[in-house]
Amino acid sequence: MAGHTQNEITVAAPLDLVWDMTNDLERWPQLFSEYASVEVLEREGEKTTFRLTMHPDENGTVWSWVSEREPDRATRTVRARRVETGPFAHMDIHWAYEEVPAGTRMVWTQDFAMKPEAPVDDDWMTDNINKNSKVQMALIRDKIEKAAAGHRPAPALAD
Repeated sequence: MAGHTQNEITVAAPLDLVWDMTNDLERWPQLFSEYASVEVLEREGEKTTFRLTMHPDENGTVWSWVSEREPDRATRTVRARRVETGPFAHMDIHWAYEEVPAGTRMVWTQDFAMKPEAPVDDDWMTDNINKNSKVQMALIRDKIEKAAAGHRPAPALAD
């Protein structure tokens, strides 16, 4: 069996701003509440290999892994995968961005499988990713919308 999640949110901001903020890896610790640090290990063209380290969990465990991420602005998509898979047999991630009347729709899709010896199974991880993605997406939406408000021109004053 394998796990699959798909979560989406609409951000009331232009696609370029949403794209730029969500693909600025070095600033992820300020964008996501779960990441303590990002260390870029290698850049090759558009592909970046990097280490993500989370804040300690409720048991004091610090989780860290290496991923590859390759954005394609022309198709408004990002493909990523874990290189150091940890408890995952594999983890493949796809982000898609779409301009909509209310701003920018951002869709995160994750396909994965847990290793047999992992402390949790695919169903547990699916539920966990779905819950956490909603929290992170809402935080990101709020931060981007706040940034977008700072970029909007002041309303014209009536004479």
